[in-house]
Amino acid sequence: MVLDPFSTDTGCMGERLKDRTAIITGGARGQGAAEARRFVEEGAFVLIADVLDGEGRALAHELGDSAAFHHLDVTSEENWAGVVGSLVDQGRSIDILVNNAGILLFDRLTRSTREDFERVMEVNCTGVYLGMQAVVDEMKKQQAGSIINISSVAGLQGVGFQFSYSVSKWAVRGMTKSAAHELARHNIRVNSVHPGLIETAMLDQFPDNLQPSVESLVPMGRSAEPTEVAELVLWLASQESSYCTGAEFVVDGGLSAG
Repeated sequence: MVLDPFSTDTGCMGERLKDRTAIITGGARGQGAAEARRFVEEGAFVLIADVLDGEGRALAHELGDSAAFHHLDVTSEENWAGVVGSLVDQGRSIDILVNNAGILLFDRLTRSTREDFERVMEVNCTGVYLGMQAVVDEMKKQQAGSIINISSVAGLQGVGFQFSYSVSKWAVRGMTKSAAHELARHNIRVNSVHPGLIETAMLDQFPDNLQPSVESLVPMGRSAEPTEVAELVLWLASQESSYCTGAEFVVDGGLSAG
């Protein structure tokens, strides 16, 4: 049998997240959906949290008894309370939070509006803040937890044509480190993941003339599949990364290497 070097299919179910409960925001499609599928394959119960009700319910149905869907606008404290409350009411722990939801905007400092800037910051930055706040009390009770904040390669370097997005992802990077420092004594780990070009609906938003030029800068010569990010997120969610907190994990094919 010839093995595909890019395949992440192990061919069997695992137990790396057995009896764990995870919340994945933006989990209805794309990278979030890939994470949900891998988590379920490894034994977790996954709460898919998204504003895309139809796609979220369809994915939960696909994953069966190991998943459920809950409507979540990450900018709403009330919505967050509902998500956490639904799991607590079921007697479930909250072991893992993946702050995956985000929006992309192509703008520049000199060609942006305050309204657009604040909307990107609200979803990409405040949404992460509210998510961590919402779960941390339950994780403290357990004296255990893993929070994975999805930042971006744009949170590692300046991106002139994605001004608001880049600012928001730098903020996620900073929040991750500050939260990790505070929560480490409670055995709650907080790490950030920094994807590059990933084959999702977000990549489809790139202007036709821009995507090829950006892809040409990737040393590996290609964009990534969502499953390639999901494997790293799975590792961070599992006990295999038990001594990792406050760290940045880059999945960009070498784009940020210089």
